[in-house]
Amino acid sequence: MLKKVIAKIWANKHVKKSSYWKNNSVDCQGKLLMDLIRSAEHTVFGKKHNFKSINSIQEYQQNVPISNYESIKNYIEEIKQGKLDVLWKGKPLYFAKTSGTTSGAKYIPLSKESMPFHIGGIKSMLFHYIHQTKKATILDGKMIFVQGSPELDFSEKIPTGRLSGIVAHYVPKYLQKNRLPSWKTNCIEDWETKVDEIVNETYNQNMTAIGGIPPWLVMYFEKLIEKTGKKIGYLFPNLELIITGGVNYEPYRQKIEELLGRKIQILQTFPASEGFFAYQDDLNSENLLLLTNHGIFYEFIPMEQYGKPDAQRLTLKEVELDKDYALILTNNAGLWSYDIGDTVRFVSKKPYRIVVSGRTKHFTSAFGEHVIAYEVEQAIKETVEKFPCLITEFTLAPQINPTQGLPYHQWFIEFEKQPKNLEQFAEFLDASMRQKNTYYEDLISGNILKPLVITIVKKGAFNEYMKSQGKLGGQNKCPRLSNDRKIADFFYKEGLIVN
Repeated sequence: MLKKVIAKIWANKHVKKSSYWKNNSVDCQGKLLMDLIRSAEHTVFGKKHNFKSINSIQEYQQNVPISNYESIKNYIEEIKQGKLDVLWKGKPLYFAKTSGTTSGAKYIPLSKESMPFHIGGIKSMLFHYIHQTKKATILDGKMIFVQGSPELDFSEKIPTGRLSGIVAHYVPKYLQKNRLPSWKTNCIEDWETKVDEIVNETYNQNMTAIGGIPPWLVMYFEKLIEKTGKKIGYLFPNLELIITGGVNYEPYRQKIEELLGRKIQILQTFPASEGFFAYQDDLNSENLLLLTNHGIFYEFIPMEQYGKPDAQRLTLKEVELDKDYALILTNNAGLWSYDIGDTVRFVSKKPYRIVVSGRTKHFTSAFGEHVIAYEVEQAIKETVEKFPCLITEFTLAPQINPTQGLPYHQWFIEFEKQPKNLEQFAEFLDASMRQKNTYYEDLISGNILKPLVITIVKKGAFNEYMKSQGKLGGQNKCPRLSNDRKIADFFYKEGLIVN
């Protein structure tokens, strides 16, 4: 009872305090950037880019180019070798290991200054929820965040792990008694075994809040229903809040609502290893509040200019509503004008609210796997070398809601000459993808996805699609992979499927 009273008082104070930066975001952003620059003046990066001479956003943009992981990789390697004051003062508390680019896994620095904001994002969202509902009943029961293992790799000079596992070390003491699963269960690496244990630890508990990325939630809910025979909303009658993020929720909405069985509040978030960017602060709107005073300075590149050397770098003051922008960030862990690959669209300026509109490049990440074009192209190349055939064109699309069985990656292939054994071809291709992408491997081995499915399309199918888009010929190229089923739906609708 006391905990709930205190939580409501804190929530009211927090929301009132938050109103300042919500209403003064532009000023907060300018001041924040200068604070970040002053803090990093004596770093290797700061000296190279003459931070001491920078006194405005314009000067910063003139001195510091847009970066990505490839352009800062050498700095990261220096940090990994133990060098201090490279990208940020001192050394990182952790590296968050994320899905790789063409050069392998990425190591994103987390500093003592940035970690509180990773935790603070969720805390702030919960305070807004308590403030709006005028109740703190979620504290009456148990909460679970289905996440990665909190065990860290200490083999290098800086502890390394997945962000969700690192964050598990920072659960506030006042919530420890509410927290599930047990630490032992949370450390299980095998995903299917872990979910089974989570089910055993939670099915008979008074669950009030559940969080996780949508595909993980679906698997957890399905296993709970299999064990108990009850839909989630009735198994947990006091469950009032689902927190999700990491991948687009919309494709999972129908499935999750079916598994829940009754209406439960869904709150969406926009987190990443590089920072906690936004959350849903209004129960009546799914738009996300951009956190403009949380250790991150934002820049925005109009998508029609993305990739051009002279692309505009807009500040918060300059953005327009209903336009797509590549999100560029500078944070208090040493990322400077860093392109994270996400695109956002502003739906409000008072305060600044966004929707996550996509990625800057074609990708497949319907289940959090972050499969990139390089991986699929290399996998198909190796498979064709193993099983001689001729492929005219191919593309990959996620099948999130199959009529039966687990979701999967569906490969649409137009063959000039088919392999002798298509089943073996598919098995080898799947194995190659699992080797190239650890997240995809986790999803397959954890029985969240089943192995990929190959669907053969008629000759000329891809040309028909490109023609329908007005992009046949020239330098236009059909996407190798996508995060939706636009191309797949076209093939089915036009009767272009062979098998």
